[in-house]
Amino acid sequence: MSRFGKACISFAALAAMTSVARADITVGFVTSLSGAGSSIGIPYGRGIAAAFAYRSEVAGQKIKLIQLDDASDPSAATRNARKLAEEEKVDILIGTATAPSTIAMAAVASELKVPFIAVSPIQPTADPNNQWAIAIPQPAPLLVKVVADRMKRDGVKKVGYIGFSDAWGDLVYNGAKAAESRGDIEVATNERYARTDTSVTGQILKVVAARPDGVLIGGSATQGALPLLALAERGYKGKTYGTTALVNPDFVRVGGKAAEGILVSTGPVIVADQLPDGHFSKALSASFREAFLKANAVPSTDGFSGYSFDAWLVMLDAVPRALKSAQPGSPEFRTELRNALLSTKEVPGVHAVYNFKPGTSHGVDERSLVMVQLKNGAWTYAP
Repeated sequence: MSRFGKACISFAALAAMTSVARADITVGFVTSLSGAGSSIGIPYGRGIAAAFAYRSEVAGQKIKLIQLDDASDPSAATRNARKLAEEEKVDILIGTATAPSTIAMAAVASELKVPFIAVSPIQPTADPNNQWAIAIPQPAPLLVKVVADRMKRDGVKKVGYIGFSDAWGDLVYNGAKAAESRGDIEVATNERYARTDTSVTGQILKVVAARPDGVLIGGSATQGALPLLALAERGYKGKTYGTTALVNPDFVRVGGKAAEGILVSTGPVIVADQLPDGHFSKALSASFREAFLKANAVPSTDGFSGYSFDAWLVMLDAVPRALKSAQPGSPEFRTELRNALLSTKEVPGVHAVYNFKPGTSHGVDERSLVMVQLKNGAWTYAP
């Protein structure tokens, strides 16, 4: 049986509750259930299941959810996006787990004029008149700015960088260079490795040789632990930093003692129960975790699933405005939904409060980030 068939069957029970035929609103979701990105792709899938369990109707309209696996392959992500848009006639696309595949989906969305909510970072759109994509995650420049602010507070001036040799690695590195241009830090190295690599010894030797005060990791999930393991082998005793891409159970498991003490910028959902009362994320995060447990029979322990959940919340906010001018299943509704997404105002999620406008893909500010530290295998709020 094809992945498409399996995915549709996996959601059959949920779809049965929403429609006997075609649901009023159809959502196409793509993630990486297999391949190198599956360590984060699976949490994204669990997050969308939690979102559906949380709310499967909006403005009196029922929702149908179709999920496909892109196998961590941008080409497969492209094919999936086309299949969902052209054959399934989805009203909106949401996805995917890796930055290269997300960029590929955004290109299809723009070509076929389907609104797209990215759950991985994408570059800002140059042409606001032909914008069909927005991104939920905190952008790399903001993630790294918050980290650089912490580095400055910690007395870290010279920073060694090592990250993926792909779009995500570029985004984090560019964020570090932006911090350097502001005079916050000096970026001493730019070492890269592939998501499929099993060793980064050569790269870490160069990082250590630069004698940095701290090391910034531009990786994610399981593979994000490789630099820390290599640093520990070299006897490195300096500070280590990262972004929300490292907040993943597999990273903690693989990194072990080598990952202890790392400081990362991440969404508040990660430490929601440690936040002060009245924080925008605290109560909503409790609802998210309840829905996650209901949908997946396991508790939420990552930040990636929260991005899928927030994408759903932003969509739910936009749909009623789109319905005023068009009906689901039509090109007109896709256009109106795109317009509604680009007029999102102060919509709270578990990661951020979202505001979108034409010409920019990201819609969050520094309210979307807190600093956390890995202590005894658990993420701890580190204001």
